[in-house]
Amino acid sequence: MDIKITKASGFTLVEVMIVAAIIGFVAAIGVPNFMRYRATAQAKTCIASLKQLEGAMERWAIENKLKDGDPCALADLIPNYLKTKPKCAASSADYVLTTVGAPPQCPNYSAADNELKMHSLAAAQ
Repeated sequence: MDIKITKASGFTLVEVMIVAAIIGFVAAIGVPNFMRYRATAQAKTCIASLKQLEGAMERWAIENKLKDGDPCALADLIPNYLKTKPKCAASSADYVLTTVGAPPQCPNYSAADNELKMHSLAAAQ
């Protein structure tokens, strides 16, 4: 009669808990950095879109022989000067154009304090 002894293979509870603690520690370090980089990327995307809008508005005004203070709307720029309607990266809100010569504005970005203000769509409306 042969008795076969099998050795149980696997991880002990202590080993699993150490691995879980290490993963939690790495996540605690990584998640705040990821959120900061995301907000920075959204702000830079917003600034780039505002510059693109301002250039399109200037081209439109020159070609139509308009001067500073004349009204301008986003719909005036779409077919010929912009391929698509740009949206804010932070909340998908529309940019605001008022008059020729005035810079376009984003509802979430304030150039005065140079920081991205995160608003929900409900707060922006």
